[in-house]
Amino acid sequence: MKHKPSPGSRPPGSRSTGRRPAQRASTRADELYQAVRSLRTLEEVRRFFADLCTPAELEALADRWAVARLVDEGIPYRAIHDRTGVSTATVTRVGRSLTQGENGYRTALDRLARRSRSASQ
Repeated sequence: MKHKPSPGSRPPGSRSTGRRPAQRASTRADELYQAVRSLRTLEEVRRFFADLCTPAELEALADRWAVARLVDEGIPYRAIHDRTGVSTATVTRVGRSLTQGENGYRTALDRLARRSRSASQ
C-alpha cells in the first residue's frame, strides 16, 4: 500500500517555499503587533527587539527609520545614501513608502514631531 501524504505535507527531500497561507501569516503578524503594543517603556521595547531580531535585522530597521526621517526632511536620495551608506534602492523604497505606502512612516513621524514640539514648549 502506497503512503498517501497528508494535506500540507511535502514529499521527502522536497524543500519548503517558506510561504505561509495569507490568513495564518496575517494572524502571526497581528500577534506580533499586539506584543509590541503591550510594551510600556522604551527599555521594554529595546529588550523585545533585541530578543526578536538579529543585530543585522535591527540595524536594517534602524537604517530604514533614519532614511524615512531624512527623506521627510527633503534631503536628496543620493545625499541620504552618501550620509548613511544605505543603498539607493532602499532609500527609494522607503521614499515610495512615505508617499504611497500605508502611512505607517507618516503616522510615526507626525506623532514624534508633535511630541517634540510639546516638549519644547
